[in-house]
Amino acid sequence: MAHDDHVDDAAHGDHAAQGDHAAHGDHAAHGDHAAHGDHAAMFRDRFWLAFALTIPVVVWAPMIQEWFGYTAPVFPGSTWLSPVLGTVIFFAGGWPFLTGGVQELRGRAPGMMLLIAMAITVAYVASLANVVGWFGDELWWELALLISIMLLGHWLEMRAIGQARGALEALAELLPDEAERVDEDGSTRTVRIDELVVGDLVLIRPGTRIPADGTIVDGSADVDESMITGESNPVARQTGDRVVAATVVTDASLRVEVTATGDDTALAGIERMVADAQSSRSRTQVLADRAAALLFYVAVAAGTLTALVWSLLGEPGFAVDRTITVLVIACPHALGLAIPLVTSISTSKSARSGILVTDRLALEQMRGIDAVLFDKTGTLTEGAHAVAGVATVDGVEEADLLAIAGAVEADSEHPLARAIHAYATERVAVPAVSGFRSLTGRGVAARVDGAEVAIGGPALLRELELDVPEGLAGSTDRWVERGAAVLHVIRDGQVVGAFALEDRVREVSRQAVAQLRAAGMTVAMITGDARQVADAVAAELGIDEVFAEVLPVDKEAKVAELQDRGLTVAMVGDGVNDAPALARADVGIAIGAGTDVAIGSAGIVLASDDPRGVVAIRTLSAATYRKMIQNLWWAAGYNLAAIPLAAGVLTPIGLTLPMALGAALMSLSTIIVALNAQLLRRVELSTDAPS
Repeated sequence: MAHDDHVDDAAHGDHAAQGDHAAHGDHAAHGDHAAHGDHAAMFRDRFWLAFALTIPVVVWAPMIQEWFGYTAPVFPGSTWLSPVLGTVIFFAGGWPFLTGGVQELRGRAPGMMLLIAMAITVAYVASLANVVGWFGDELWWELALLISIMLLGHWLEMRAIGQARGALEALAELLPDEAERVDEDGSTRTVRIDELVVGDLVLIRPGTRIPADGTIVDGSADVDESMITGESNPVARQTGDRVVAATVVTDASLRVEVTATGDDTALAGIERMVADAQSSRSRTQVLADRAAALLFYVAVAAGTLTALVWSLLGEPGFAVDRTITVLVIACPHALGLAIPLVTSISTSKSARSGILVTDRLALEQMRGIDAVLFDKTGTLTEGAHAVAGVATVDGVEEADLLAIAGAVEADSEHPLARAIHAYATERVAVPAVSGFRSLTGRGVAARVDGAEVAIGGPALLRELELDVPEGLAGSTDRWVERGAAVLHVIRDGQVVGAFALEDRVREVSRQAVAQLRAAGMTVAMITGDARQVADAVAAELGIDEVFAEVLPVDKEAKVAELQDRGLTVAMVGDGVNDAPALARADVGIAIGAGTDVAIGSAGIVLASDDPRGVVAIRTLSAATYRKMIQNLWWAAGYNLAAIPLAAGVLTPIGLTLPMALGAALMSLSTIIVALNAQLLRRVELSTDAPS
């Protein structure tokens, strides 16, 4: 069909810095769940060993016996119990900290591991000196408790991070192990999914997962895509539509031609995006790393000053005890966990909601966005025309008009024809036609129930020398002013009705704009459409500012124009021509149904085409930043406040912080930070609620 006035949208024609755990030495930044699982198991095993050996060390410690007024059993060699077990604990339990400290020293990146290594080494050497009579105090029980508590803290930390990264592993586990491949003779046989190649035809039965990305070549069904897009309702898919690996066919069988397998699938791309985001660094992470490094120098200076002052006061044993306590309590364990754990949880949580963070800095900046600039077609609108209005002349029923129009358009492949046919068949019974023919550049015609019926735009009316009847003119004029495509229905040489077709606005777009404006943001729209079309959509959605008739090459300049006004801009788009604007914006957000180029230019990708995801991103950004700052204040503030107490500044008034209690408090600080980060899981990212 060749309707001459069809409306087309002119607009559519290295995370190098790894090291989320720079302060963690040998278990620094591992990009997968298995690595963190291995570390969690290692720290768990070492903790239980150290804990079992610590019990007798503490029970036979002279100071503990004195405190609690008991006498431990004496047997041959009992005096060597603490030195022997303490040495085993030092090397077996303390080995991760010793090797981590060496690595930090070699990498000139001092942090938590080096501080722990220094503390336990000083305690061990002092205890050995006591054994040979060179030093008055033994610190075996403090050393044993310190290492046990440190191992416990690291075990809990690694387990928490492993659980957060487990979302990635869960994504991979969504893929089935096998698929039914259709051979050339039409028979099917079961194969492993790693045997599938591009071009293979696979049969997907109801209730099973799709094994690879592909295109439906036969059949239609509702597909549950919630694991990819976060959208809970199944989506209707039919012949010609793309489907994604790991989604579930719910109610019918499909035959799908494989277009991508393995690492090339959308699912694998999601895994990479989340992993990259979890290992990329943001400004807050850089701040945390600097604070950890600064804390190392503060701890060394405080420890040196403590040792010097108490030694000059004639308390060498107390000087060693206080120095070790300072080094222990200054360990930036909680500080090293403050940002990475929040990031791991937020990116994993967002991925489960269909929000893919490819750049952590983009997520961090989203909370400060002043303006959101939406591309129109395919983002705020459906990107396909639909019937927006129907009008008839006096004496013609709307049902009759729909019947004849739907019948004539049935054989046309034009998008506007399909829209009219779909609209009509949903409402009335469509009769058969004969003599269908296309009128090039003008419309189509056919015989319906003995009448000659033609459908077309102004060019067809001019050719037939027909005018729009007065009864229709009011409606059609309003439609034209809105920028709608107007098609007239002519029966036996008389205009009997007309249709308005527009790119339909998504209902969810209305909600998204309302929620963003309620949050105090400016909402703008950019499109290549004519001004009247753009203004009509903007008025319907309540958009603040419109950029219409913008050429693709000029979209970036419009983003810059908003930025020049002092606004922090998020750009939301889905097309190739949106890529420069997405890259130019402070935060680029690509609609996941869009092109790979647009996605590659964005810091955040919405796996679905629901613009309300922008509201969810802002909610997540604010919550993530809030947790990061809370953790930083607690971790750094706790260390800085506790160091003077550990140094013994209150000892003259009888208040001294025991080393073991210092270690326990330090690990408690880590647990508090970890629990606070876990609260991020409770943030509601539902797109149904305003931000």
